[in-house]
Amino acid sequence: MSPDHGRDRLLDRMVIPGYSRLGLILRRRRWAPDDPRPSALVGRTALVTGAGSGLGEATALGLARLGARVHLLVRSTERAAPALERIRLALAADGIEPDLHIEECDLSDLSAVSDFGARWCAHGDGTRPIDVLVHNAGVMPSERTKSVDGHELSVATHVLGPIRLTESLLPALGRSTSGARVVFVASGGMYTQSLPASDPEYRRGRYRGAVAYARSKRMQVELVPLLARRWAEQQLTVAAMHPGWVDTPGIAASLPQFSSLTRPLLRSPAEGADTAVWLAATDPAPPSGRFWHDRTQRPTNYRTATRTDPADLERFRTWTASTTGIDL
Repeated sequence: MSPDHGRDRLLDRMVIPGYSRLGLILRRRRWAPDDPRPSALVGRTALVTGAGSGLGEATALGLARLGARVHLLVRSTERAAPALERIRLALAADGIEPDLHIEECDLSDLSAVSDFGARWCAHGDGTRPIDVLVHNAGVMPSERTKSVDGHELSVATHVLGPIRLTESLLPALGRSTSGARVVFVASGGMYTQSLPASDPEYRRGRYRGAVAYARSKRMQVELVPLLARRWAEQQLTVAAMHPGWVDTPGIAASLPQFSSLTRPLLRSPAEGADTAVWLAATDPAPPSGRFWHDRTQRPTNYRTATRTDPADLERFRTWTASTTGIDL
């Protein structure tokens, strides 16, 4: 192990330096200045969920800056309009005329997700490809809330909806001439949780929004290798990443005390989005089915207590397949 690798792993395990701006400052010194190339996504199409603010907006901006045609998939086109204008202004300052579009869909509503995918794939002559799909949409309800389909809202938004959306868009993703890339924006908070295979809908115990969020992010990370295998035939590269601690409107609203105490250490949305943009644009494509932070593959567990038992993973796989109607 090189000294740099050892220091990087130590930063990651210490959490505070690794997830904060400090970790990013130390790590990016080793990154190639031309990775990804400035024109890496010219002629490519990207779809970013939850792109109306925060990490999603920063991801959309980063992809557009690399030349992508970017579609912002949001719950409300009206609420996302300011984000679209901010992206336009930021790129105009760099002399870039972006190709941006807003699409509307509630990721927690599985029927709406399927309908959106069907509409996209039926557009025009049905050959509109997608080269990059970033699953960023997120929620952190303060009390247990059900989606329109009756599922716990965090699981519906972070797990069931993204899987159904990707599956619905497979014809478009499969038409990418470069091999499409699917990125799940997870959270370092998932390290605190084991896979809740026996209670994925959080029906037992006292409900806490931050815990529900972390549990659903653990689900995402555990599913990524299974999804990579399922979608390998379509030449999809599937990845999960976590952005570190980021100063976003969602964090400020959901975890005000954490946000206030850690604000000097928090990353900007652009810094948090960096790895998602890198995964979408670096050449060659990164290996599929892995978990990343700061452009480096990371372990999915640091504690024995949170390691996933194969029997639990199988139970969760079965539940997910049954709930989404998709054989994993």
